[in-house]
Amino acid sequence: MTALTPPREVSQIDDRQAMGLLASVDHGRVVFNERALPAIRLVNHVVDDGRIIVRTRLAAKVSAVVRSGAGAGVVVAYEADRLDPERRTGWTVAVTGWATTITDPQQLARYERLLHPWVNMTMDTMIAIQPEIITGIRIVDDAGGA
Repeated sequence: MTALTPPREVSQIDDRQAMGLLASVDHGRVVFNERALPAIRLVNHVVDDGRIIVRTRLAAKVSAVVRSGAGAGVVVAYEADRLDPERRTGWTVAVTGWATTITDPQQLARYERLLHPWVNMTMDTMIAIQPEIITGIRIVDDAGGA
């Protein structure tokens, strides 16, 4: 930070605001364990009924990890943000929760309509993340703008 940049304030975001901010963006990063080490993948998402829904490939590592948890699911983290590097303001939200593969045909059809892949690949698997821990912060300038 240069001397010309005024200090920024950090404020906590409550769970409801944090989930609303997640819903305002269409991508983030899912964090999961791969061979006992953290792995991170950029994915697109939709927030629906309090869950984060991610569309991926059956052959993707994150899909295999989630399927390995069977019906109970596996613990993952999810992070998204919107930052302005020039103003040095914005927000970041991190969610830790249980990820499961969606198998219900009606839900799959719904999410296929709502969530479109960014890449030219077959995205044939939907993962739902049920939040357990939600944390978020805003970085605001001294005038209160984010």
